[in-house]
Amino acid sequence: MIYYVLIGAIALVSWLVSSKLKSKFKHYSKVHLRNGMSGAEIAEKMLADNGIRDVKVISTPGMLTDHYNPKNKTVNLSESVYNQRNAASAAVAAHECGHAVQHAQAYEWLTMRSKLVPVVSVTSGLSMWVVFGGLLLGAAAGVGLGFYVAVAGLIMMGMATLFSFITLPVEYDASNRALAWLKQKNMVTQEEYKGSEDALKWAARTYLVAAIGALATLVYWGLQVFGGRD
Repeated sequence: MIYYVLIGAIALVSWLVSSKLKSKFKHYSKVHLRNGMSGAEIAEKMLADNGIRDVKVISTPGMLTDHYNPKNKTVNLSESVYNQRNAASAAVAAHECGHAVQHAQAYEWLTMRSKLVPVVSVTSGLSMWVVFGGLLLGAAAGVGLGFYVAVAGLIMMGMATLFSFITLPVEYDASNRALAWLKQKNMVTQEEYKGSEDALKWAARTYLVAAIGALATLVYWGLQVFGGRD
C-alpha cells in the first residue's frame, strides 16, 4: 500500500512539474530577444564559439522534442525553438548545444550515458515483464527458476534506474554550460537571462522526478522478489 501511495505521489509531482514546465516555456516564449536571433542562430553561434564545426543544427517536429544526437552529431530543435526568437528558445537551443560541447570535450557522464543507451533501449521495456514473469514462476518463494528470472529482470530494471541518475549530471551540466555562455557572450539581457535560467531549472526537475520514480519502482519490485512484501 505504501508503494502505491508513493508512486501516486510521484506521478502527481511529475504531472505538476510537467505542467509547470509547459507554462514556463509558454510564458518565456513571449519574452522576445533583444538581439533578434532565432533558436537556430543561437545554436549555431554557440557551436562556433566553442570551435565545433562538425555538428549540424536541424529542425525536428513536435513540442519539447529537442535533443542532441551524438551518433550523427546533430542538434535537433523543435520547430518552435528552431524558428522563434525568445528567451525560451534561446535557453533550449543553448542547452542542447551544451550537450554537443560535452561530446566534443568527452565529458565523462555523457560518455557513460551513451554507453548505456544500447542496453537500456532494449531492456527498459522488458524489465518489468521479466520480473513479473519470474514472480509468476515462483520467485516469491525465493527458490527455483522463477527467482533467477526475476533477479535478471531486476538487473535490467537497475540499468534503467542507473541511466536515469546518470542523466541528471549530464542535464544539469548542459544547462550550466548554456547559461554561462549566454551570460559571457552577452547574448541576452538580464530579464532574458532570468527567463532562460528559470525555464532550464524546471526542465531539469522533470529528469529528477523521473529518476526518483525509477528508483521507487526498482525498490518495490526488489522487495517483491526478495520476500519483503507487507
